[in-house]
Amino acid sequence: QVQLVESGGGLVQAGGSLRLSCTASGRTFSSYAMGWFRQAPGKEREFVATVSYIGTPYYADSVKGRFTISRYNAKNTVYLQMNTLKPEDTALYYCAARTVSYGSSRSNDYDYWGQGTQVTVSS
Repeated sequence: QVQLVESGGGLVQAGGSLRLSCTASGRTFSSYAMGWFRQAPGKEREFVATVSYIGTPYYADSVKGRFTISRYNAKNTVYLQMNTLKPEDTALYYCAARTVSYGSSRSNDYDYWGQGTQVTVSS
């Protein structure tokens, strides 16, 4: 069993930055792919970014060039640095773990989920 705890959300003005963190329990974090997803009110959960066990990232087109996903295996933590935030980035952001080495943009491919952290971008 893996538990994921997100932090770092908050309220920020458009153009600002936030860094989300997700810390995982367990000793096998380094072999898992990790992902970030988000869900805005009234919308379906959507893919944001994923990182493989060796740190290879992949992004949704909507965040490419603005967001950076990274991982620090020694701390069982994955990060999402979000720059140049837009009001349309407002959502509940979820961290997810996949018990295979390479990431996916499909939420059904992930085995564990955190509770989410709210990001609100004001215009």
